[in-house]
Amino acid sequence: MTLETSFERRALSLEYPFGIARGTTSERDVVTVRIEDDDGTVGIGGAAPASHYGETVETVTAVLPDLLAIVEETGDPHQLERIEREMRETVRRNPAARCVVSIALHDLAAKRFDVPLYRYWGLDPGETLETSYTIGIDDTETMREKTETALERGYGTLKVKLGTDRDLEIVETIRSVAPDVRLFVDANEAWEPKEAVRKIERLAAHDLAFVEQPVPAENPEGLRYVSERSPLPIAADESCVTLEDIPRIADRCDIANLKLMKCGGLLEAKRMIHAARAHGLEVMCGCMTESNASIAAACHLAPLLDYADLDGSLLLADDPYDGVPMPGGRIDLAGLERPGTGAVRE
Repeated sequence: MTLETSFERRALSLEYPFGIARGTTSERDVVTVRIEDDDGTVGIGGAAPASHYGETVETVTAVLPDLLAIVEETGDPHQLERIEREMRETVRRNPAARCVVSIALHDLAAKRFDVPLYRYWGLDPGETLETSYTIGIDDTETMREKTETALERGYGTLKVKLGTDRDLEIVETIRSVAPDVRLFVDANEAWEPKEAVRKIERLAAHDLAFVEQPVPAENPEGLRYVSERSPLPIAADESCVTLEDIPRIADRCDIANLKLMKCGGLLEAKRMIHAARAHGLEVMCGCMTESNASIAAACHLAPLLDYADLDGSLLLADDPYDGVPMPGGRIDLAGLERPGTGAVRE
């Protein structure tokens, strides 16, 4: 079999400027990969590299020729284990670059059997979740308005970014607008351990499901300190990057938050999920701000998860790709009428 590969980069605008504790962005640079077989079937994958993890669009496009050469030399999109192993051996880091190829291969492999990816994996589409919709850091009134807009669109699970000197005020404001939604908060490493415990004790009165990454990833003992004293469950994100991190965080948090762009591929994501389960952790799959070229693939992991934070495409002003239906944030795998990941250019 002959496989032809190509890739392109583009910039996507966000609907609103998106603020977290580390800064604010209004645009996201992404890379899309296409892998086409002899029959003209095309697999699509997307990469949204994050500089926080040492990747940019430039680093992704620099290594993609080597990674796609592996695909072309193998000539078989169903040899997923072999290709992902050889990509890891060729590029030790660059997880987003490896992931975009992994997604495109899975999309193509499932399409060749004319089934959606969840069925290719043998998963139950009825065991799905509602994704959270993220309210980025902004002035408090703007965050109130974003929350009102989210409610108007039917989202029933929200995630609020914290890491300011008015965190309690922000949560109180969100709760005044949305008293009944399921609510997560994410500090993105902004707090010191003792500060985190104090803040979480105050925030707990506002019926939060969990607190994500309260302290810097470089302080694993600080994460343990917070987890042992927190009245709320703690999720690890920046502390949970690869499979090897799962045993390291197992006694320091309650929830492992994996992301495709951190771990390097769909097979690796599934390994992380099973490893987290083996260590007694709950599992969430998060995302960057991404198009459906990658978000659609992550949605097929929903039957394996406890929480989903897969709103990356929902935060865009205009996504060039359609994906898995998400009415009101509900990941509707059963409603997907296309094979593969469901990503298709609009």
